[in-house]
Amino acid sequence: MLRADGISFGYPDRPSVLHEVSLSVPAGGLVGVLGPNGSGKTTLLKLLAGLLTPGSGQVTLDGLNVADLSRRVLARRLAVVPQETELTFDYTVLEIVLMGRYPHLRTYELETPDDLEIARRMLAETGTAHLEERTFRTLSGGEKQRVVVAGALAQFEPAPSSRGAEKEETGNRVLLLDEPTSSLDLAFQLTTAALIDQLNRTRRTTVLVCTHDLNFAAGLCHDLVLLRDGQIVAAGPTDEVLTPATIGAVYDVEADVHRHATSRHLTVVPLSHR
Repeated sequence: MLRADGISFGYPDRPSVLHEVSLSVPAGGLVGVLGPNGSGKTTLLKLLAGLLTPGSGQVTLDGLNVADLSRRVLARRLAVVPQETELTFDYTVLEIVLMGRYPHLRTYELETPDDLEIARRMLAETGTAHLEERTFRTLSGGEKQRVVVAGALAQFEPAPSSRGAEKEETGNRVLLLDEPTSSLDLAFQLTTAALIDQLNRTRRTTVLVCTHDLNFAAGLCHDLVLLRDGQIVAAGPTDEVLTPATIGAVYDVEADVHRHATSRHLTVVPLSHR
């Protein structure tokens, strides 16, 4: 379980971005974090990932304080897919995914054939094997997202026993995604949602998604957390949280929420600004 207990955080020019936020992402859960611009979604994700240190409170993964874990140990258990991944050098897709193996390598150790097999298996699982020799910078936004997810999955695969590395960590793996569909067309939005759902169902990967897209979250996530001004306004099962009253309180809009006749997912239609 990934937990945040009373975490607060601020930047020098914004001293109170998050204020005493507490939430739990159960093992195998699929949770969406929603909120308007500036509500603290990306900051919350970075705190959960251990990329920022809370000013107060703590983040724990299966009872261990994230701040006390080494980057190598944490990377075997938790991976982040940022909103955009831009590179200076022309790495190939295969090289990008192999970077996910670094937490399992000893100092100065090079990737082994086992690492190469793992990377290629993750490319196949994410439907990107045909891109292996392409340079990452030439890919579309949707292709880049899937390749970065493949690299995250490569992080999670244990080191081969023949390597003689230190004992691998057990426990659930956690994938944090920041605005995974922000620059994607409709087709790639659907394939991205299908991939996230597949990883959650078949691998039991714990997933937290920060997104602006209420309908994307409603169709994908089991539970939602709605933020406004750095505080949680509502949290719980999607069907209970995504109501006209809650949407109004968070976004200052009148909205209609109904169940789509075909997908049976909740659908949000904004009507007017308050």
